Amino acid sequence: MKLIFEKHKEGRRGPSHAKTGAPKAKGLDPKYLRKKDTNLPSLSELDVVRHYTNLSRLNYSVDTNFYPLGSCTMKYNPKFTERIALFEGFSDVHPLLPQLSGGGVLAQGSLEVLYETERLLSEITGMKAFTMQPMAGAHGELTGVMLIAAYHKDKGRRRKFVLVPDSSHGTNPASAAIAGYQVIVIPTGKDGYMDLAEYKKKLNNETAAVMLTCPDTLGIFNPHIKEIADMAHEAGALVYYDGANLNAMLGKARPGDLGFDVVHINLHKTFGTPHGGGGPGAGPVGVSEKLVEYLPISRVVRRGDGTYALDYQAHKSIGYIAPFYGNFGVILKAYAYMLRLGREGLIEAAEMAVLNANYCLAKLKDYYDLPYDRTCMHECVFSASRQAKNGVHALDIAKYLIDRGYHPPTIYFPLIVKEALMIEPTETESKDTLDAFIDVMIEIARLAEQDPTKIKEAPLYMPVKRLDETKAAREPNLRWRP
Repeated sequence: MKLIFEKHKEGRRGPSHAKTGAPKAKGLDPKYLRKKDTNLPSLSELDVVRHYTNLSRLNYSVDTNFYPLGSCTMKYNPKFTERIALFEGFSDVHPLLPQLSGGGVLAQGSLEVLYETERLLSEITGMKAFTMQPMAGAHGELTGVMLIAAYHKDKGRRRKFVLVPDSSHGTNPASAAIAGYQVIVIPTGKDGYMDLAEYKKKLNNETAAVMLTCPDTLGIFNPHIKEIADMAHEAGALVYYDGANLNAMLGKARPGDLGFDVVHINLHKTFGTPHGGGGPGAGPVGVSEKLVEYLPISRVVRRGDGTYALDYQAHKSIGYIAPFYGNFGVILKAYAYMLRLGREGLIEAAEMAVLNANYCLAKLKDYYDLPYDRTCMHECVFSASRQAKNGVHALDIAKYLIDRGYHPPTIYFPLIVKEALMIEPTETESKDTLDAFIDVMIEIARLAEQDPTKIKEAPLYMPVKRLDETKAAREPNLRWRP
């Protein structure tokens, strides 16, 4: 498909507008005035409309197709939440209005949404309080580790280490390192759980925290989680809950009841808000009672008369970690989603997420290696090691799926699984959709034995075929030149 600049035709133009008669700007320094044409392409309105419409048809979106991405939870986003986020009473409020209108007099509805969302998330997770400021999951992680650091510093404790399982999300060790801690990785045992013996060896009075993804990136719930938390607390450490996989536990278990002190939540993974493309996102962070006084400012409070205000009175706070109050529109969508589903709906969402993942596991386990053969939670992790013996790797399987109209699952993650294929169907997909995807995965497994070349040449029917990915990463060509 040609770039829009390549479609330029000299003299072609869209509708012409009458001159406004507005006077030319005066007093501008000549160095700020354009001295040559902008070099924009000359096209008709129809050319432009068709160009961008056809570009949009090349997009792969959750509105058009199934995303089996593990650890990313690309679930369908209900459209009623988008409508609510566009309500003028929310979308037209200037972000400074709560601060400039006498304690938020003119933004009571927005402040109430923030307050009530915090209370709902506290109830769901068993945490005492939340900050809604973090703009994404990884940002929430960093905020959580900063809260842990502030707690230890305030208590006069010198802590240097953060323990992280090798099955964790990659952002966990990154967040701990950015916050100034040394990361110690705990291996996974043959049973798929964090090695308790190694954990006991590494846990000491210099440990600041243990960061756990629960369920982990293998899609497995660790039955020793309470024991792990208790041991950390005995050593004076705190326990961090990576809530990226909370959709598997809604209404079934609360991180606070399991012994966690800090939890971040990816609203785009659990509560039906959009995901991908670098945003929008939101990663609220909840804390137990002992960490409330360190939460970022400002916080929304409800006054005695039932009105809402911003509270800055927190001398132990870690301060601001984001402008204003976080991604308000995303928070609003999550609030509407929770109210719409209610208690029973959220529990059913978790049940369906687990059911769908185990259905995929049961249907595909005879065709792909299963490194940890046990009931999974929200996602299942296979290995393409069997197919790799015939030269068909996880990457090849991903490319073939593109030809068959499917977004590939997550590949080569978690790192502890060779040739990993991580599949998360989410709770929003039907059995018909899953069956169609499973049929293609079985087809690939059979082709890998009978005609592996066919898979290794894919994709054949896409606008872009196989690329030299190494060269594309090292020598990116991102600018059009005539």
